[in-house]
Amino acid sequence: MARSSPMLDHPDLATVPLTAVFAALGDPTRLTIVQTLLEEPDGLACGAFPVDVAASTLSHHFKVLRLAGLIHQEERGTRRWTTLRQHDLEAWSPGILRIIERPAAPPTSRE
Repeated sequence: MARSSPMLDHPDLATVPLTAVFAALGDPTRLTIVQTLLEEPDGLACGAFPVDVAASTLSHHFKVLRLAGLIHQEERGTRRWTTLRQHDLEAWSPGILRIIERPAAPPTSRE
């Protein structure tokens, strides 16, 4: 019996508010997912990400990233494969991936 899955929504980035992109990236787990995908341009299966969250929580994070236009997901056999929408993101906001790939700098102390 074939595994059925609902169609996944992948919005056109032109319709996604900038605030949705920043809100999606504001969560450390989602930022880790995107940074991991920057290092894996061919994508990864959903269970292969270096995050320590329950499967249902991870599904929620993927949905937020997908609806913010950051990732693309598709069924490949029995797995859901996730890739970063690199070309779409660079066309939408040139340089955004360079900003995302940089680790956050530690705050400097002011004396």
